[in-house]
Amino acid sequence: MSEYHNPVLLKESVDALVLNRDGFYADATFGGGGHSREILGRLSGKGRLMAFDKDEDALANAIDDPRFLLIHNNFRFIHNYTLLQAPDGLDGILADLGVSSHQFDTAERGFSFRYGAPLDMRMNVQGQKTAIDIVNSYTQEELERILRLYGEVENARRMAQLIVNSRSAAPIRSTSDLDNAIAAALPSNAAHKVLAKVYQALRIEVNDELRSLEKFLCGAAASLKRGGVLAVITYHSLEDRMVKNFIRSGNAGGELRKDVFGRVCAPLEAVNRKPVEPSGEEIAGNTRARSAKLRVARKI
Repeated sequence: MSEYHNPVLLKESVDALVLNRDGFYADATFGGGGHSREILGRLSGKGRLMAFDKDEDALANAIDDPRFLLIHNNFRFIHNYTLLQAPDGLDGILADLGVSSHQFDTAERGFSFRYGAPLDMRMNVQGQKTAIDIVNSYTQEELERILRLYGEVENARRMAQLIVNSRSAAPIRSTSDLDNAIAAALPSNAAHKVLAKVYQALRIEVNDELRSLEKFLCGAAASLKRGGVLAVITYHSLEDRMVKNFIRSGNAGGELRKDVFGRVCAPLEAVNRKPVEPSGEEIAGNTRARSAKLRVARKI
């Protein structure tokens, strides 16, 4: 279990989530099952938990418990399954938006620049588009857009140009090919930080992550009972901003829409005004937790 993925903010997230031991809950990002096991440990024999993961590798971690159901699908479809499995609504939903340690550490998945491996980056290996397709077929303008928008890469234009120049000589097929293609645009004192942003941008584009997150947030709000809890752990500013905006305004863009009485049309209210962050002790034991933020909201 710990080798697959070390759950982040485990106690904090489940403490905020499970307020009814007999309730029906959802773990929208199952992974190694660490959060799911903790949730099940808080539930009575009447409680139930359904979990989602689109990565086939995660299915091997399924929990043998009659209260548990693992669904091999994208969490963006949570409301469809809630209507089927919990027509009265859910008492709580947890989502940990981080890429699992297993995905980062499995070289052939192509998520990390630490390994020389094919540029894949698909969370669902049945998906058609890979990072290879993106770096070799997108126009320079499209590459610049995703690097700037999804990676917040400062020199996105130069980097996109370097990718296009490199692929004109030979296709970019591996992480090593990509690293070499953009080497001239990497600062010597922070190359790894910039590479992490580039790989983040490509991963988000491959997996359509932000659109999936937006659909998940809408589906989660519709799936919760009145008083139900949504707990979301984010790892970078783009997704954290979307979650914060949705809790505040009911939409990922943060646009405040009001009814005829001047009330903001938002289905959720924030439980914690400031996000909960990992302790220094947790970060020391799991460096991938260092950027995590937990936001909790309640259905109103």
